[in-house]
Amino acid sequence: MIRCGIGYDVHRLVEGRKLVLGGVEISYDRGLDGHSDADVLSHAIADALLGAMGEGDIGQHFPNTDEKIRGISSLEILRHVRSLLSEKNARATNIDATLIAEAPALQPHIQKMRAKIAGALACDVSCISIKATTNEGLGALGRGEGIASIATALVEDV
Repeated sequence: MIRCGIGYDVHRLVEGRKLVLGGVEISYDRGLDGHSDADVLSHAIADALLGAMGEGDIGQHFPNTDEKIRGISSLEILRHVRSLLSEKNARATNIDATLIAEAPALQPHIQKMRAKIAGALACDVSCISIKATTNEGLGALGRGEGIASIATALVEDV
């Protein structure tokens, strides 16, 4: 059986935090605020995969009320999702994700993001597609107040 899921995440940009997207630390004057490393790309992908399996969302698996996981790497979240897939005899076959940010320029980091995410999910990098766009100056994202990501995932039984 083949199943699909969709995920979305958005976090506010704040001073004093590292900017991590797709497991890659990106040099920028602000980072994303959140309980974990606030990696919106990895969060959207995790939610898409969890949705495809009917397993809820990352908030159910990694609640922001759990102080033991404060600052957790979102690649660790993806590894947990990969374990859930494996327990259900399933695997990710395709992920398509889009980052939405006015700045910084993300294109130079996309290949490294693809490799990190593929490593966390134990799949070939060719299964991971990541694009970046802006919000054309519209709304909070357009004003550079945050970064968002949306992702779709295909999961198949093995």
